[in-house]
Amino acid sequence: MSPPSASAGSRPTPSASAGSRPTPSASAGSRPTPSASAGSRPPAAWLGVEIGGTKVALRAEAPGGRFRERVVRWHGRGVASDMAQLATEVGLLRLAVPGGFAAVGIALPATVGPDDRVAVWPSRPEWIGLHVRRAMAELFPGTPVGWAGEGDLAALAEAEATGCADVLYVEVGTGVGGGLTSGAGPLPGLGRGSFALGHVVTDPDGPPCRCGRRGCLQSIASGPATLARASRLHGAEVTYRGLREGFALQESWAVQAVDRTCHRIALAVTGVRELMHPGLVVVGGGFAAGLPGFVDAVARHLHALARPGVPAPPVRPSCRGGLTSLRGAVALARVLGRAPVGTAAPAGHDPPG
Repeated sequence: MSPPSASAGSRPTPSASAGSRPTPSASAGSRPTPSASAGSRPPAAWLGVEIGGTKVALRAEAPGGRFRERVVRWHGRGVASDMAQLATEVGLLRLAVPGGFAAVGIALPATVGPDDRVAVWPSRPEWIGLHVRRAMAELFPGTPVGWAGEGDLAALAEAEATGCADVLYVEVGTGVGGGLTSGAGPLPGLGRGSFALGHVVTDPDGPPCRCGRRGCLQSIASGPATLARASRLHGAEVTYRGLREGFALQESWAVQAVDRTCHRIALAVTGVRELMHPGLVVVGGGFAAGLPGFVDAVARHLHALARPGVPAPPVRPSCRGGLTSLRGAVALARVLGRAPVGTAAPAGHDPPG
């Protein structure tokens, strides 16, 4: 989803907000945590950073529910320009958080290889080759830092919001993403890659995926794939607005197009259910959120696919909306801050497509 556009030649003004929300406490460990005794320095905060193709957002959460946010658009292009702007924004936020940062979680929509270098990022190809670990270590010296994909972090955010430790998150938008959490954090684990649900093959004879395979879930169930199917069934090009209207009126072409998408998502979720037994399935993403009844259709198919003795988990819509990645980055910071020294390895990410 793209942020509001800025007028040509103008320099966007950073926005800052302060507010409150309940913040889960972190257990004491070998790393400093956001707590302070009377007379000591101000408490440290958990910092979440969402690095996007057109903007960057930062959110620092301190004990007691206080938080600070900054959201700005990138001013230019190129790694040097971006890193300089990011350093400026971090510095400005530090002024508002005198206790510093206990740990930093980063939402990074790029493929990061085992050498910690950006391998693929279509939205900002200038970052290809950047050594992420070194760059973040320079920005946050002496602070645990980790990064993960949007789906992984969305799952963490939903787990915090719902109080369920084992959450499977499914995001349906321009692609299909996913994330899975356990009580210890995101799975398959920090430094082991992302939970690439969109690249689970649900139809080996299905349409080609941008990854090079055929029949990946996102080649069948993404927003663009659903619209293309609706257009074929309708015999004319269908826009998202047209699909919403047709689905609301229960037009057969719209119902069939959406129902196939929901069925394929349920197939993929069923496979995860057999292996990992999540306690809750959360469906998010702009495409799914804009179609009333979409989540219910996924739940209906999931229930039909369940076998005796293995009931389908409950399915709910996202309660975080567009805040999932940034809130998930803060949640990752909390996970890193609780981890023993030496285990806060960054997580990789394989973006949709």
